[in-house]
Amino acid sequence: MAGGGECRVPASEAPGLVPVLDDAALALAAKALGHPARVRILRLLAERQACVTGDLVAEMPLSQSTIYEHLRILREAGLIQGEIDGPRGSYCLNRAGLAALKLAVSGL
Repeated sequence: MAGGGECRVPASEAPGLVPVLDDAALALAAKALGHPARVRILRLLAERQACVTGDLVAEMPLSQSTIYEHLRILREAGLIQGEIDGPRGSYCLNRAGLAALKLAVSGL
């Protein structure tokens, strides 16, 4: 997989304050983590310590369309950020989203 790509972070997702997840957002994030392929995608992005541009298909035994669907779900849950459409999409971990998830789970 290609590395070192640029991941554009929208101002609303910029690092800083950790958002507070309500019950619906926590459930959405938990559901996003409920598939092994999505957990693997998060691990791959975390290993790179940077945004990743390229094709996860080479890393995983899934079709490109399936991977893009998993990326869409992770993005909607606030766990990744970036542009995920097309073969040149760039995406990375949403550190604030992951921190909010950790905080919400620790409060259960």
